[in-house]
This record gives sequence, structure tokens and C-alpha cells, in this order.
Amino acid sequence: MNIAIDQAELETEGLARTQQSPLRLFAAILRNPLTALPPEIFRERLVLSSVAGRQSLYVCDPPLIQEALVKNAACLDKGEIARKVLGPALGDGLLTAEGAHWRWQRQSVATGFQHEKLLGFLPAMIGAAEATSARWRRASKPLDIGHEMMRTTFEIIVETMLSGHAGLDVGKVERAISDYLEPTSFVFAYSVFGLPNWIPYPGRARARTAITYLRESIGDLVAARRAAGTRHGDLLDMLLEASDPETGRAMQDSEIVDNLLTFITAGHETTALGLAWTLHLLSVNREIEQQVRDEIAAVTQGGPLAPAHVAQLSFTKAVFQEAMRLYPPAPVITRQVVKPFRLGGLSLGEGTVLYVPIQAVHRHERLWDEPERFDPRRFLPEAARTRHRYAYLPFGAGPRICIGSAFATMEAVAILAVLLPALTLSPISNAAPEPSLKITLRPRRPMLMLAEQRKAA
Repeated sequence: MNIAIDQAELETEGLARTQQSPLRLFAAILRNPLTALPPEIFRERLVLSSVAGRQSLYVCDPPLIQEALVKNAACLDKGEIARKVLGPALGDGLLTAEGAHWRWQRQSVATGFQHEKLLGFLPAMIGAAEATSARWRRASKPLDIGHEMMRTTFEIIVETMLSGHAGLDVGKVERAISDYLEPTSFVFAYSVFGLPNWIPYPGRARARTAITYLRESIGDLVAARRAAGTRHGDLLDMLLEASDPETGRAMQDSEIVDNLLTFITAGHETTALGLAWTLHLLSVNREIEQQVRDEIAAVTQGGPLAPAHVAQLSFTKAVFQEAMRLYPPAPVITRQVVKPFRLGGLSLGEGTVLYVPIQAVHRHERLWDEPERFDPRRFLPEAARTRHRYAYLPFGAGPRICIGSAFATMEAVAILAVLLPALTLSPISNAAPEPSLKITLRPRRPMLMLAEQRKAA
């Protein structure tokens, strides 16, 4: 890996240099990659890290993040690490593709995420949340809130993007995604240290079985829709009808599988985790929880949630946004330099690995007042206007910002607005859940809660 950083300019203000022990770093990545991040990223603008002669740069300053991910987007790609971690399951879909192949795939599905289209999804979002509420009211045992939110958001993705296709088993798909993600710490560690792929690690066989199951299940769905020739106006139809504007070629079934798996995994996993962390934070901040309930009651006038109500729930939305500040579902952006450029007084050569540690940016002591405190008022209009656009990155940044960000936010607000008036969730343990990086930010152990039905006011 060719990493060329101009050593004469390393005294840039706000730049820190850190050297990590390879053995300690390797062990930390395997336990939880979050613990492997250098602590300087929570207070410095740039952190240059050296491990066994390999250098990488952590970018934590909003203007520099903008300069790297927007102004110099063409000089970066996802990099070898992302390809090794995500490629086996997601192939060359929207999340992993580069250049022209990425652009035409994104254009192919963009109409599916326009505002008017999203509004049409609200009844399905509300319906799935109501089914979850009914299921929780019948529950007599503690609920794994992460699992429950995965189930709810998966049902929404299937209903809205695949026209309610009944051929997918939500339980099997969720287990397969977890089996795939579980050993990704090993894949990441091997990539960081340049270890060969043939070295075995725990969970590898199970992950491969999971990938096979996921791709075959989605492949069967694609083949059946193509053979039937029916139109539903959903994401699958958009992919079947897509064509590259430069070559005119249509997507092959394997490419459609790449993209459907991207939306199914990334689309439901990240929102579900954002919701799980939100429900945890509300369970230990009852005053804020009551403010949310008061807003919902005022907007709905005590009646059932209707699609038109969701856009009016500004404080509820702020609560979800603040939860994603503290626990961003995708906590690290990784890029690799493919064309040299300058950043913050540094000359970055081809092969340089850049990290934007979103988890640290969201808790950076230079950017946030009391960064560890849960305070949704940060995301009310007045406060939000004074903040740099790239200080808050729950959906990434630049041209590759998550195409489903508006969908996810609308979905989360709708789910919260159905669940919170009906139920009170109480954690089983007083210990704060530990976040763990498995591509996404999952709780290290199941987040168990008891659901109690609220009495009508």
C-alpha cells in the first residue's frame, strides 16, 4: 500500500500523531473495532495513525470532511477494506460499486425515494408499527428490542420495496444477516494488517452459508418476477427496467440481487438500530420520553396516528436524530485515495486510507456542548442552523450519502409515534448497553426490555 504524506507539513494545527502496538490493535479490533480507534479523534481535527509502518488518517473536522468527501470525492473510492468486508454479500451494488457503474445504479432507483413516493409508504410504516405494538402488548417475557426493531423495519422494507413479497422468511433473513456480520471484525483486522484471505477465523463457514442463503433467496425472487412479467411499481421493477445510459445494457439478475440485498440489509438494519438505541435512551430519560408523548398527543389529538401527522412531529424527529448522534448506526466511513490531493496542509498520496470516524465526530469536544449528554434540542431548527453541515453525518456525506435517509427518518418517526403512546419500555438491566461495531453499531449483548401497556389518558 503506497501511503505518501508530506512529512514536512505534519505540524498543521489540530493534527495529532499516534503510534499503536500491532498486537494490541489486532486484539482490540477482534474484540470490538470501536475500542481500536485512537482516543485523539474525540478532540483533534486530524489524527495520523501509524501501525507497523502503515499509516492512515482520521478526519474529524467538519470543513475538512467536506473537503475530502465532497470537493475531492473523485479522488477517493471505497477502498480494499470495504470491498473485502461488504463485497461477498453485496457484490457490486449501490453501496460497493464505483464510478460510472455506481452512478447509473443510483440514478436507476432515485425516483423511488422522491418525497411524494415516500409519503405513499407511510400507511405501510404505520401498519407495521401497529402490528409490533399489538405483539408487544401480548408479550409476557422481556423483549430483545434490537431484534424487534429489525423485524418491524424488515416488514416495512418488504412491503414498500418488494410489494409485500411473502417468499422471504423474516426470521431466516435476520439470522443470516447476523451470521454474516458476526465475524466481520476478523475480515477487517486481516485487511488492516494485510493478512491473506486463506487464514481461517471463527464464524467463516457460517458467514459463507449465510451469504449463499441470502443471495439464493433474493435470486429466486428476482427470477420469479422476471418470469411473471407483472409490474408492481416497486424497487424490484425499477431495477428490472434499469438501463445504463452509456451502454444501454440492462442489469443482470446477479446485479439486481446485489442491489436488493443492499437495500434489505442496509435499509432495515441501520434504521432498526437507530430505533433500538432511541428506545434505550428514552427509557433512561423519562422526562424527554414524556415530551415526545405530549407532542404526539397534541398532533393526533389523542387519536390513532395518521400519515399526515408524521411531518408535524418535529420533537419526535429531533429525538431520533439525537439518538443517531450518540449511536450512529454506521459509525465509520472508510475511503482510499486513488488520485493524490491535498487536505488540511497534508499531501495525500495514492493508497492513503482515510477514516471519517462518525462516532467520534458526533461526540467531538470541539463541536458539541456536553457531547455525552442526550439532548434532542440540538436538532430543533434554531440550534441546527448554527451547526456545520458536516458535524452530523448519520447517513454519510458527499455524493454517496445514503439514498434512503429521508425514508429512514420518516419510518423511525412513524414507528415511535405508534409505539410510545401505547407502551412503556423498561430495561431489565441498569448497566448501560455497550455498542459494538459489526459494520453497523449493534449492542454487544441483547437489549432486553419489558413492555407495559399504558392506560388510556
